[in-house]
Amino acid sequence: MIKGGALAGLIFAATVGLIAIGTIWPVSTAAAYVGGGKENHIGSSSTAEGAVEALGTQIRLQQLSKAYSSLSNKAKFTEADFIHDLTGYGLSLRTYATLDNFEVKPLHQSANDAEMVMKLHWSTPVGVFEDARDLHVVKNGETWAVAWPLVPEQHVPPQVIRVNYLRWDVIYSGSGDDWGAQDVEAPHVRIIDMHPVNRADGMVVMGELLNEDVVPSFVSVRATLLAKNGSPIDTEGPFDMISHTLLPKQITPFIIRFPGVDLSQVGSIHLEPLSVLVSASADPVIEIQNQKYNPSPGASATGQLSNQSGHTVNVAHVLSTFYDKDGQVLWVAGQYIDRTLQPQIPVDFRVSVPSDLAGKVSSQRIVVSTYTNGSSL
Repeated sequence: MIKGGALAGLIFAATVGLIAIGTIWPVSTAAAYVGGGKENHIGSSSTAEGAVEALGTQIRLQQLSKAYSSLSNKAKFTEADFIHDLTGYGLSLRTYATLDNFEVKPLHQSANDAEMVMKLHWSTPVGVFEDARDLHVVKNGETWAVAWPLVPEQHVPPQVIRVNYLRWDVIYSGSGDDWGAQDVEAPHVRIIDMHPVNRADGMVVMGELLNEDVVPSFVSVRATLLAKNGSPIDTEGPFDMISHTLLPKQITPFIIRFPGVDLSQVGSIHLEPLSVLVSASADPVIEIQNQKYNPSPGASATGQLSNQSGHTVNVAHVLSTFYDKDGQVLWVAGQYIDRTLQPQIPVDFRVSVPSDLAGKVSSQRIVVSTYTNGSSL
């Protein structure tokens, strides 16, 4: 029989598995869905801004062939290159992302050309990401056309990459074995920090969890808020705002949100760490390069992820823990990388910090969760 803690861990494991499946193999009708109404009308290209608006609408409606045909610089790259630039050159969040909306900001315009910025807001199974493109728009007769700033695919040169990493496999016994009928003890995990704060949209509980065992563990945290009279207010978990698979002695941050709840309503908080034994490996190794904290305005942790393994990482999730001068957890935030991580090709990341907390940040620590076709870490 599986104990309650192990069963809860298995439920969380299934949840993350479904997230990965939904990211990499979503339902085709959902990926192809577009709304109706005025926002789907493709306007005239008689003005520079109108040409950019028309291009954005074609992309949102997934009319990518028409969008490519309208470009002023299409002779410089193929239609396939244009489509891959938007949807990703490999299996990634971009592959099945849909353009939710876009914004156009004019920068400069003359009689025959213009400079504009188009911010594209993409929707994915795990949230949204933004892609800003600097566009050069040129006039050709009575109409305007956009020169698309293609981001070329970087190719990994043929090479042999030596791998030497730890791996833990779990062997499940057959039903006829005596020891197989016994319950396997869940890995020992411990919450080493917890900090509740009020935010504009509700209360959040932040902290860190340590796998203090010698085996890997799939982990999560369940938080229950209790009123001052002892009655429960709400119970929530971190969903994806935690690194679920921890190798021995690894630490993960977590943040749990309680929308609409004020800290003044809470008498106590009950935190329950959940863990279950899983197979895991120390590969792929993701190196964090040029890590830096940038103070206000636009406070953020930036850097680059470099995939040191010999295979492609489909989705990477960056989680950053920000600490105050006393070493206490101040904030936890994350960013999904929308493109694949090719071996040894650095990819930029940027994790934002709320402006009211930016001045209190003294240090930060970054961990990366990775998802590959068929497995996750």
